[in-house]
Amino acid sequence: MASSWDGALVEGLEIREKLLSPEHKDVSYSLNELGQLYYATNRLAKAEPLMARALKIEEVAFGPGPPKVAIRLNNLAQLYQETNRLGEAELLMARALKIDEAAFGPVHSKVATRLNNLAQLYQETNRHAEAEPLAERAYQIMKDSLGVEHPNTIAVLDNLNAIRKELEKG
Repeated sequence: MASSWDGALVEGLEIREKLLSPEHKDVSYSLNELGQLYYATNRLAKAEPLMARALKIEEVAFGPGPPKVAIRLNNLAQLYQETNRLGEAELLMARALKIDEAAFGPVHSKVATRLNNLAQLYQETNRHAEAEPLAERAYQIMKDSLGVEHPNTIAVLDNLNAIRKELEKG
């Protein structure tokens, strides 16, 4: 089901590609926005090539290490997780985590988000023992940086508690 957003984003992408070139770093923004719309509306097959292309453009333009690339890695990893390509998702999530740890340090809320994403993937694959320390670290970072009442902190705590509950089951 196409929407007016689809048309506007497609038009913006086409204009950028024509004015700049299909591989220009600024085209990646339009690719990602359209890919995110398709992802949000469960059109995953349409989202994936756009998100993968945005990642490739940014890796070429900026190198493999800046936080902007970590965002694109995480976006594509979430799509892979949604489509049950968990091994591919894990590799991308681990790369995104490593990038953000290097860029922001080990106790930044962005690092906590990456840790929590990876913990959720481990939880989904019944690797609760591997998930728990990641979720615990994510919770400590969120609690220290955002406070115990922040919605992101609460979400991470909920995930940690779910992991611990599974570990108790054995």
